[in-house]
Amino acid sequence: MPGIGLMKKRLETEKQAIILAVSGIVKQYNASPENIKALETKYDDDAGDWYVALGFADKRAIVRMDSVHATISEIKEI
Repeated sequence: MPGIGLMKKRLETEKQAIILAVSGIVKQYNASPENIKALETKYDDDAGDWYVALGFADKRAIVRMDSVHATISEIKEI
């Protein structure tokens, strides 16, 4: 089985990560996608994870996603 560095990523761009993060917030909080703003994004080279900070209504959340599996690992409200 190839290491994470050799596997093709399914979340290759920041735009793809933001789209997945927004869909997770819509699903968990019943928020309208038009009202969700991307505040910050970061890619962790070592872990292969995307982190996207989103703001919606009066809340903010950080969504952690696995870039290889294109899945949300955690949604943490801050």
